[in-house]
Amino acid sequence: MLNYPLKFEPILKEKIWGGEKIKNILHKETDVSNIGESWEISDHEGDISIIKNGTLQGMSLYELIVKYKGALVGEKVYKIFGNKFPVLIKFIDAAKPLSIQLHPNDELAKKRHNSFGKTEMWYVVQADENAGLVVGFNKEVSKNEYLQHLKNKTLTEILNFDPVKEGDVYFIPTGRVHAIDTGVMLAEIQQTSDITYRIYDWDRQDEQGNYRELHTEYALDAIDFTEQNDYRTHYIKKLNNNTNIIECQYFTTNIISIDKEFNTDHSNKDSFVIYMCVKGDVDLKLENGKTENIKIGETILIPASLKNIKLIPKEYSELLEIYID
Repeated sequence: MLNYPLKFEPILKEKIWGGEKIKNILHKETDVSNIGESWEISDHEGDISIIKNGTLQGMSLYELIVKYKGALVGEKVYKIFGNKFPVLIKFIDAAKPLSIQLHPNDELAKKRHNSFGKTEMWYVVQADENAGLVVGFNKEVSKNEYLQHLKNKTLTEILNFDPVKEGDVYFIPTGRVHAIDTGVMLAEIQQTSDITYRIYDWDRQDEQGNYRELHTEYALDAIDFTEQNDYRTHYIKKLNNNTNIIECQYFTTNIISIDKEFNTDHSNKDSFVIYMCVKGDVDLKLENGKTENIKIGETILIPASLKNIKLIPKEYSELLEIYID
């Protein structure tokens, strides 16, 4: 029965830029040393999450939606997305810089790839000293100027680099160039899509001496060349409170910071709710008495039919709360 919080087997992705924080800090079990991503909840083709707890253990997320429909995702959400889970939830660890990239909007992605676009957000879970993110341009740029820098391998001269720390938040709309730099581990919430236009990859070669594919022509139509004064999302975190950090048509994300029991009421939502634990250790207790625990690095899905959750921290803890409004 759909009467308890659902946990899923993480889908670990080996990357040439991956490191060991997903294993050492988030405690994911793996013998691989360069894990770049942990897909926590995914309905992406070829990478569909499998339930690992309770009576529904072994069932895939897709099978779950087909069986329970609106009771799982919310009637409104099911009406829009049908049997497709609308968000993809990840942890990412960059031991080396990721490629400079961007994502197309829904219209372009549908036309070219029969896919959703990829609007996303980042929450910095941990950052080494002087580590940062590439987000947007540091000045207004024309297509010709951009192409000239690309040709001359001087693209980084016109990109905006922000040093970051734990708790920093960035919203990455489609079209915005971005990259995670060395030493940053973050939580990523995004549309269910894996369409990426890679525009520069630091001239890296794999073990066979091959360069990764670049998408220069595709990217030209998709890039947002405008500049902003500040790309960071600012918010004030309040203890034992629920603080909104991102709200867009694709997802809403809040942060809950607690050191004592905290009651949540989702009766005004027609949506699933996801909790990502980014610090600490929390028991989730339902009205029906069922309890599940999540620690740092774990993610849990609350079916839309379950409305009242009591959060009981074992220490100071922080949870990202994600749903569709």
